Amino acid sequence: MVYSMTGFGRFALEKDGREVTVELKSVNHRFLDIGLRIPRHIGFIEDTVRRVLSEQLNRGHVEVSINYKNNRSDARKVDVDIALLKAYIHTAKAANEQLGLEDDLTLTAALRMPDITSVSESEEDKDEVNSLVKEALLWALTELKRMRAEEGERLRLDLSLRADQIERITREIANRAPAVVEDYRAKLSARIEELLAEQVDRQRLVTEVALFADKASIDEETVRLFGHLDQFRAVLNASECSGRKLDFIVQELNRELNTIGSKANDSAIANLVIEAKAEVEKIREQVQNIE
Repeated sequence: MVYSMTGFGRFALEKDGREVTVELKSVNHRFLDIGLRIPRHIGFIEDTVRRVLSEQLNRGHVEVSINYKNNRSDARKVDVDIALLKAYIHTAKAANEQLGLEDDLTLTAALRMPDITSVSESEEDKDEVNSLVKEALLWALTELKRMRAEEGERLRLDLSLRADQIERITREIANRAPAVVEDYRAKLSARIEELLAEQVDRQRLVTEVALFADKASIDEETVRLFGHLDQFRAVLNASECSGRKLDFIVQELNRELNTIGSKANDSAIANLVIEAKAEVEKIREQVQNIE
């Protein structure tokens, strides 16, 4: 199955007073590259997130954004600076004795004094948070992979059509190749007769044509092209398609076409090679986005 490296997945989950939202965005990349944006106080989930992504994905640049909120009653704790409170009270009593003011100090009033109380986040239950994030991440990955599979199927159909086009062009090249040698023989014979104004040495002509045919032969290249196209289709339709393998085969297709173009010495074949290379280039661009 073909998977694109482009996709998006999002999932929100709430359990036992804890809320987490995981958002994934992926684009093509030579390797698996993970970018994380997570709240600092739950930074301990990074290893879990990277491990899960590495198990589920092979390639691509993946941006991971995680939002977390703890709504439990024990999510925050309030600390009272008792020493500072005692100092406030001691000073207030001393002022009362000197000034004779009414003592209306209550606990509620005391707690409102500057720096007496501080609110902080309670330490998170790492196991619970890891479990919650992992579950949400797997659901988001399911959505991401669904999108990547849909895009991958569109890529597979397009690449299959382009491979068919290259095969058609290769057959035209193979059919044209014998005529190139015959055209060369006829032109060479006519040229020699024109220059010498006498009967051509047939044996010499046969030798020259044979040498040309050997230099211009593209039989091996066309056979290899057909073989590479078979390999391309096999990888493309495999249960686990590999973008790296396809990229290597595309390089081989290009190599064979370059060799044919340099050896053929024929304008018709040269035009066919240009047409085939245009299709190969389109395939190369598409293959860059396959996982």
